[in-house]
Amino acid sequence: MKHILVPIGSTENAQNTLQYAIDFATEINAKVFVFRAYSSYTKAGTMINVDAIIARETNLYLRTMVNSCDIKNVEIKLISAKGSVSESVTAIDAELGIDLVIVGTKSNSIKENLFLGRTAGNLVKKTNLAILAVPEGYKYIPISRILMAFKSGIVKSKTALKPLQQIVEKFKTEVHLLLVKTPSYTEEDLLLHKDLKALEKTLTISENATTFQGVLEHIKSQNPDMLCVFRRKRGFFKKLWEKNTILKEEFFSNVPLLVLKGK
Repeated sequence: MKHILVPIGSTENAQNTLQYAIDFATEINAKVFVFRAYSSYTKAGTMINVDAIIARETNLYLRTMVNSCDIKNVEIKLISAKGSVSESVTAIDAELGIDLVIVGTKSNSIKENLFLGRTAGNLVKKTNLAILAVPEGYKYIPISRILMAFKSGIVKSKTALKPLQQIVEKFKTEVHLLLVKTPSYTEEDLLLHKDLKALEKTLTISENATTFQGVLEHIKSQNPDMLCVFRRKRGFFKKLWEKNTILKEEFFSNVPLLVLKGK
């Protein structure tokens, strides 16, 4: 895991998210790319290059944000791009190869009932990258215990588990698997893929109506430093991934949430 991308919004929590990413990168010797997207329009009849002005202001904002953090010995690069966040992130990945996106759970919304704001939700929905969503105010701690929840042990993607495997290798993390038997489960779902089996410290099998309910039942007893789920077309929070925001009443985690690309 060498390249970490950190999309920065204008929320009060942006600095905290960036500091978490820097602290995380310090542990794994990764480079951090701090990114902000912008949009603009040119008023008819004007000679002013609005895009150039906004680009300079965006870079100034990014430099100010970086200077407010303890950058330690982490190599940090600034990226500003015109366009949507998801399209820009996809283009950056194609050019640089991004291993992980670290983003705050909330974006520019002031709604207190949101868990995932528009930026984080949009990235989960529209990109194929692993996303690590950091709750508001969460301070970095070494990752010693991960709860990974899923309703099927089938893993068809050869790269889906790679970010988790790299975290386990770097941090010597214990992974506690939670297989939730929902009403629609098949016997095949109960068979763990060999790569999941290799990560397993413990395995808990729970019967619940949804994977989310299984998480709610076990997260307190497991007391993880991180929660990990798949983003599958048919899987954990299937309906939630279809939206750009997620309400706290629909899902909430007080620890970082690692979302892996599914099938």
